[in-house]
Amino acid sequence: MTSWPLAAPPEMSSHNGGERDALAPVIPLFGAASPPQDEGEVPGWHATWVADTPQEVPEPSDLIAAAEKTLLRKLRTRSLSLREARSALAEADLAPGQVEAVLDRFVGLGYLDDRALAEQLIDKALSRKSQGRSAIAQTLAQRGIPRDVVDAALDELPDDEVDRALEFARAKAPQLSDLDHDVALRRLAGQLARRGFGSRALSVARQALEESRVRPRGVRFD
Repeated sequence: MTSWPLAAPPEMSSHNGGERDALAPVIPLFGAASPPQDEGEVPGWHATWVADTPQEVPEPSDLIAAAEKTLLRKLRTRSLSLREARSALAEADLAPGQVEAVLDRFVGLGYLDDRALAEQLIDKALSRKSQGRSAIAQTLAQRGIPRDVVDAALDELPDDEVDRALEFARAKAPQLSDLDHDVALRRLAGQLARRGFGSRALSVARQALEESRVRPRGVRFD
């Protein structure tokens, strides 16, 4: 058992009747033996102290694998251009060289292909949206497809923009038959312009409206 050091006893005097005053033990602040510890307690450690837990630093290979998994998940939702994929990888804690390595790997696997994406977007623009050349070019640029790839893809478009514009305008013209001619012309030309037929919008709209007004409405039998 540890004995606690005590203060030196006072001198006996007539003031205290020759008896020593009882004093409480004095515990030095420094250099004294520590009090007994509970079994299992770490020597010199206080139960209320919190240890600093070292943070694990991810290995570069783990970071790359996680980034590839995230990119694959995005590609399952929709196709990405190289620029869009690079932006997605910017959220990962990768060095620039690691980002380019991942992109090169995905290009090699055929997961990223700006030319194929351009063709896919053009097909959608022609078959579903009735868009003209300028609207298609804008869509491709917004998706981050390089200018040279955009130009090459547009050069392969069939020379049928007037026909496609007329097809769209003829479908819309009957819906404007109750409007004043000038009002109908402005509305139809505006719809054509928003779909990328800007340079041809007015002439195509005028032709479609004229055809709609002179087109027989059907045979009537009395």
